[in-house]
Amino acid sequence: MKRFLREPLLHFLVLGAALFVAYGAINARSSGKDEIVVTAGQIEHLAIGFTRSWRRPPTADELQDLVRNYVREEVYYRQAKEMGLDRDDPIIRRRLQQKLEFVSEDVATQAEPSDSDLNNLLRSQPEKFRIGRKITFSHVYLSPERHSGKLDDVAAQLLIQLNNDGAMADNSALGDRFLLGTKFEAMPSSEVAKLFGTMFSDRLAELGIGKWQGPVKSGYGLHLVFVQERTDGRIPDLNEVREAVLREWKETQRSKANEDVYKKLLSRYSVTIEVPRAGELDTKRPSLAQR
Repeated sequence: MKRFLREPLLHFLVLGAALFVAYGAINARSSGKDEIVVTAGQIEHLAIGFTRSWRRPPTADELQDLVRNYVREEVYYRQAKEMGLDRDDPIIRRRLQQKLEFVSEDVATQAEPSDSDLNNLLRSQPEKFRIGRKITFSHVYLSPERHSGKLDDVAAQLLIQLNNDGAMADNSALGDRFLLGTKFEAMPSSEVAKLFGTMFSDRLAELGIGKWQGPVKSGYGLHLVFVQERTDGRIPDLNEVREAVLREWKETQRSKANEDVYKKLLSRYSVTIEVPRAGELDTKRPSLAQR
């Protein structure tokens, strides 16, 4: 008997019967048919969605299929709501939360900031918009594999040759092949660090201008370096970073609008948070405060 009660087929039949009974009970309470109206605007919306996906408008048959599918979806949606299938579903709850947040965000993004608003944001968060140091340099690469045991000697001899030639040295014909190139124009220090490593980038910031120096070590090997120009980082004017500041301002407004809406909605409720019994959870009392 116990084995029979554990059969998946029995569970399926019981669930199906429960749904059938629930549906019958709901249907019995209804005195008439509910109306589903597919408006011209909804049909246009379906056609636009199809066109965006397929890069062409739907045919007459395809449009009919879109409408039929819409009606089918609406029927199932209404029936599921009547049966309470939308309750306590974390995915549905999260989606409804997102939709409400989108509404508040749309309202917030309708406003356009003044230059004064943007300048205030730029001054309040200067490091976020800082223009980093840029370096123009050339280098000669020496591979540890090709000069095993004599790398430092080769670097010293080559450095003498390069300094004799000075800025006119043809560094592309010297040293070993380097796939990333031998000359870099106004490259941000952050990009130099990505290509050569932080240690190499930091060393370049210390080198003098206008002469060959080194060797400077990177993850690839040794480099002899000629720094032609270096511009220090600075806080830019608004016109130089207007788009970035505008994006940040809109993001700040969206977050603020969401938080304001949440606080207003929360004030309509009395919230009770039960504390777990001792030993069940090793946590502090939950809080509704934003972190």
